[in-house]
Formats: sequence, C-alpha cells, structure tokens
Amino acid sequence: MKKTALLNIALSHAVASLGHGDRVVIGDAGMPVPPGTPLVDLAVTPGIPDFLSVLQALLSEMQVESHLLAEETLAAQPPALADLERLTAAGALGARRLVSHAELKALCSGARVQIRTGECQPYTNLILVAGVTF
Repeated sequence: MKKTALLNIALSHAVASLGHGDRVVIGDAGMPVPPGTPLVDLAVTPGIPDFLSVLQALLSEMQVESHLLAEETLAAQPPALADLERLTAAGALGARRLVSHAELKALCSGARVQIRTGECQPYTNLILVAGVTF
C-alpha cells in the first residue's frame, strides 16, 4: 500500500512517467481535452472532486518546476486563486508564467496527461511543468 496521499492509480502512473519539462493539466469540468491527449477523468458531480484537492494530491508526489496560469484567472478571481497564490508564494508551484486562456487551452495538446476535476468555477485551470529532484 502506498504511503503518500495520491491513491488514484492513473494519476500515480502519470506522475511516475513524467520527465523534466513534461506538462500536466488540471482542468475544471468544462476544460476541453484535445484529441490524443491522455485524460484522467475524476469528475463525479459539480464540485467533486474540487480543483484544490486534486492539486494537493498531485503535489504530494510531483516535483514542480513551474506552472502556467491564464491571465483571465487573475481577473475572474475564482475561489481556488487564493490557494494558488499561497502555494506559489511557498514555492510549491515554482515560477509562474501567465498566458491567455486561449493559449492555455492550446498548450493542453502537448500535455503528458490532462486531469478533469468536478470544479465548476470559471478559469480554474492550471498547467504544471515537471521538474527534477536532483
């Protein structure tokens, strides 16, 4: 049995398969998934699981070098933004790169995996860029 918080087999496998610079998308329930992008669909009902719970579980196993966030997220101020700011300030998400929401969606096509949450707050999407532990 695993010791870490991340119990989902598909997510654990995805994290274990990451290389330096690979991208992981955590998306809200409405974020489109480009054809060919592997999807781990966790959405059960609106709000379950929420964005932050999925992010925290991933961070328990994933080394993050940086993250990409849509400029629109800062303008819309979804509830998860305060936690994203706290995690960024603590260094858990590495450096931030702001892009347009359209660019964020386009960058999903090159992701190693996209995770669909039950989050239903607009612009609650994030791309994590994998780092290395050495």
